[in-house]
Amino acid sequence: MNQAILHVTISGRVQGVGYRVWLEDRARDCDLEGWVRNRADGSVEAVFAGPARLVGEMVALCRHGPPGARVQAVLDEPAEADQLALRRPGERFSVLPTA
Repeated sequence: MNQAILHVTISGRVQGVGYRVWLEDRARDCDLEGWVRNRADGSVEAVFAGPARLVGEMVALCRHGPPGARVQAVLDEPAEADQLALRRPGERFSVLPTA
């Protein structure tokens, strides 16, 4: 199975609208590994790991977000497996503190 790990940065009106929890729910529905967190600059960043097709679908979902979000841009780039180490121990997908 073709596996992928992507680092994604989402900008726009994406904080204060439930974006992280929404993203966590979608990632868990797809059984993806990774994490999501707010950034001090107002963006949201995430890392997704799993089957390439599902990771690609997750990035596509990021372009819309939950009701109330106004996504302006989504930047995705390949990531390394060591970026998954930011997750909380024992969790497949974590919501992390703001960076």
